[in-house]
Amino acid sequence: MIRNIVCARKMTVMTGMFAPTFFCYKPFSSPLSSFTTSHPFSSSSINHTFPSFSLSATGTTCSLTWDDVFRISKSETAIEEDPSSYLQGFFHKVQLCNRASDKQSEFVPFIVEGRDVGFIHNRFVEHLRGFNDVFVFPNDGGPLGYYVTLHPLLKTAEERTSAVGYVVKQLGEEHIPGIRNELYPVKSSFSTPAFFSLERAAAPYFGIKAYGVHMNGYVELDGQKHLWIGKRSPTKSTYPGMLDHLVAGGLPHGIGCLENVVKECEEEAGIPRSISIKAKSVSVVSYKDIEGYRYKRDVLFCYDLTLPENFVPNNIDGEVESFKLIPVEQVAEVIRRTQFFKPNCAIVIIDFLFRHGYISLENDGYLDLLKSLRIGDWS
Repeated sequence: MIRNIVCARKMTVMTGMFAPTFFCYKPFSSPLSSFTTSHPFSSSSINHTFPSFSLSATGTTCSLTWDDVFRISKSETAIEEDPSSYLQGFFHKVQLCNRASDKQSEFVPFIVEGRDVGFIHNRFVEHLRGFNDVFVFPNDGGPLGYYVTLHPLLKTAEERTSAVGYVVKQLGEEHIPGIRNELYPVKSSFSTPAFFSLERAAAPYFGIKAYGVHMNGYVELDGQKHLWIGKRSPTKSTYPGMLDHLVAGGLPHGIGCLENVVKECEEEAGIPRSISIKAKSVSVVSYKDIEGYRYKRDVLFCYDLTLPENFVPNNIDGEVESFKLIPVEQVAEVIRRTQFFKPNCAIVIIDFLFRHGYISLENDGYLDLLKSLRIGDWS
């Protein structure tokens, strides 16, 4: 059973050119081994053509349609598929969130009050050298080696937030695109006080741990779980037109996790507080992704919410084009066989598949895949 609702706000779909990408599943070797891409008509690939996407967060809106999703989700899986290869499609989605680990040596530690809070690319550091009343660059040959820290005269969180915010404003869109005027706390770990707050768009350029909440909303129909899946607006600045789970958002400074879930539920899916307050904190996933000067160290707190059968989500903030209610098994196939989902949403749903028994211990690589969902520092 599939239900759908198109948001009242009509979006103009922008299309782009994307080469079809197909994954050749090979025997399991390691949790993040290299994946090969096969020709769409090779015998080892899925015999369907469908749009694929750049791994970059921004770019031309994808040409994905719900028909593409259903065609893949309902297509027959190879009956005699080798159990050693079944999980490879899921491993690939983890890999998309953990790119370029070999580039970590290009980043220098960002230290505040003697604690590691982030990593900054050695070339991006050069953009900071003109602000010597905000940043200093010790290299005393000690155990810390070369690192970046804040000027010692910046003693309070408020002073640091203001000073670093000025730098971010001066660097502007040329060096830190997508400024949102939303602050993230800069911490050494989730339970410690914030040293200061940093513009959200600047978080990966300073390599701080960014926390977020991601919620899977599902319905039980005739003993079968169905997930509400959203299709992102084609006007979104990141991953436009791709698939998403029901609700997600970064965790800004000064708001608790559950309260943020409630807020995002109302904005993204029109879920009233009387329902969203029942969301359950169930897990965490983490990753570390390097792209150019950006080092994303994200920690995502996962929530599940069982929704009434008659509930239909309605996007309020214009960030979602439409929703569909899809059986979990079909969602799993779309994740396993395509790149239709925003990468970090894919791994949150993979975590859901583990917790609800849709990924079997009988498949080779089960424990490695489970472990790989928490590769990043999730303290």
